[in-house]
Amino acid sequence: MELSNKKILVTGASGFIGSFIVERALELGAEVWAAVRPSTSKKYLQDARIRFIELNLGNAEALERQLSDFHTDEGAWDYVIHAAGATKCANPNDFYRVNTEGTANLARLLLQTSTLRGRFVFMSSLSVWGAVHEADYADISEQDIPQPNTAYGKSKLEAELVLAQMPELDYVTLRPTGVYGPREKDYFLMAKSIAGHIDFAVGYRRQDITFIYVRDLVEATLAALTRGTRGRGYFLTDGQVYNSRDFSDLLQKELGVRGVLHITAPIWFLRCVCTVGGWWGKLTGKVTALNMDKFNIMRQRNWRCDIRPAQEDLGFSPKVQLPQGVKESVAWYKKEGWI
Repeated sequence: MELSNKKILVTGASGFIGSFIVERALELGAEVWAAVRPSTSKKYLQDARIRFIELNLGNAEALERQLSDFHTDEGAWDYVIHAAGATKCANPNDFYRVNTEGTANLARLLLQTSTLRGRFVFMSSLSVWGAVHEADYADISEQDIPQPNTAYGKSKLEAELVLAQMPELDYVTLRPTGVYGPREKDYFLMAKSIAGHIDFAVGYRRQDITFIYVRDLVEATLAALTRGTRGRGYFLTDGQVYNSRDFSDLLQKELGVRGVLHITAPIWFLRCVCTVGGWWGKLTGKVTALNMDKFNIMRQRNWRCDIRPAQEDLGFSPKVQLPQGVKESVAWYKKEGWI
């Protein structure tokens, strides 16, 4: 892959996925612009080659001004990777405001201000399809009708529908499953729990889980800049299906933890806890780890999906399966003092 002298904008650049996209694009010779807010941490954006731009995706008027100024001074980006988005919100309406309206504002104004010459890659989610094939455990495919069962998934679906209404936009949508790796904080909580000798699972019925290592997702994202069918969405996993114990067992092994208490709670118990968590989040305005969106994610039994279109169109070939990915992630946690 060659990106020398290509000008790329990455939104969500300071985040878990975005920071890895920035690093890899720089390695490939791109001129990378990282979209940030005034309060954005630049902990993982220390490379002197990174160029920063402040973009207010939630304010169309301000965003138009910012993009127009960029066009006047710098011209246009060759590609835009839109990885910014909210995954946790105290108020469900904020998912729509950030994920749907923010995406709509960015795509529309990039066209309006002529600041995008080429492709727009949108980072969506497998959560858009929700609880499809819960009963038969079949692979979710693009022929299935989306049934998002979370506010997050619904907001991503609405964003996809907005982009589909822009025929002049050259875009590709990526729908990764659970993304893990160094710097990621949600799966880290599970590692922290295992380090404390406790493994917590929910539901007694079979659960098929899929993962994708962050570096594999980054390679697919950069491939989508020049490959893939315009307007198409691609599911992304490492190509394997795991059960609910695989991840915790690998964490236990890499952490060197001898004894772990495995606790499986019934679905109704999780619902009660998440209901209280969601209520508390609304009352305090703070995002809680357990809420109704999290409940619907944890209770879902089937996360299988068909990655063949990504393999055929993007040349997607995941290099890291869960054993290696967990090993590298735990090594990073230890190096950084997280564990």
